[in-house]
Amino acid sequence: MNADAVQAPPAAAGAPEDAAAGGSAAVDAVARLYGEPLFALPQDLYIPPDALEVFLEAFEGPLDLLLYLIRKQNFNILDIPMVDVTRQYLRYVDEIRSRNLELAAEYLLMAAMLIEIKSRMLLPPKKQEGAQEAEDPRAELVRRLLEYEQIKLAAAGLGSAPQYGRDFLRAQVHIEQSVVQRFPDVHVADLQEAWRDILKRAKLVQHHRITREELSVREYMSAVLKTLQGRRFVEFEELFDPSKGSTVLVVTFIALLELGKETLIEITQAEAFAPIYVRLAYVPA
Repeated sequence: MNADAVQAPPAAAGAPEDAAAGGSAAVDAVARLYGEPLFALPQDLYIPPDALEVFLEAFEGPLDLLLYLIRKQNFNILDIPMVDVTRQYLRYVDEIRSRNLELAAEYLLMAAMLIEIKSRMLLPPKKQEGAQEAEDPRAELVRRLLEYEQIKLAAAGLGSAPQYGRDFLRAQVHIEQSVVQRFPDVHVADLQEAWRDILKRAKLVQHHRITREELSVREYMSAVLKTLQGRRFVEFEELFDPSKGSTVLVVTFIALLELGKETLIEITQAEAFAPIYVRLAYVPA
């Protein structure tokens, strides 16, 4: 719109003088610029014709527009009045063609389909072989409209469902709790490795003596329990005396295994590869 065609109201002509005189003519200002009243539009003001557009309805495609026209006028979707629907559809396509030709291309394809269906309905129906009645030219369009409406309703249902980050947030609370310290279990491989180390040390200090001695596993089990009596932890290697020979070491080791099997002792370590400790098993009060 060219500003030359805009004329200020007659009351605005004398408004500056009235405002300077302390009158109430400031109310007749056509606009305010930075808080100051503007009584006439600038002579060089130009407003493009497409500066302001109002979209009453926004459609997501040709099927959406067709479904809107049918539902708005309460038409039976299984018996679409093609004349009225096609006329209204073409009127809308003409509107968008004048503004956005690229957007109108998709709608023009559907307009051609509507015109084709309308033309086929004017011609005598042709029966197909083996069919009792001729196929309705609108059948394919009705099927597409019903499928689109089902998908649209399902999408609206999903969109209205609560969504994380949009409608609600997950509450997270950190609670500090005292955890009872639990020592890791000693595996068989750890016992074997510790046993090999004791045998290596025994070979360094052993003496070659040929003797025959009967050793009792029960006796050494009692000796181990006596050693652990009154002590909180005893290192695994302290229970063996390499100076007594490998035979005594084997019996002592068997005694330890029997005590562990009968849950009379506990074998543990603070962490992996740490020293192994032995203590008496007990049940806390």
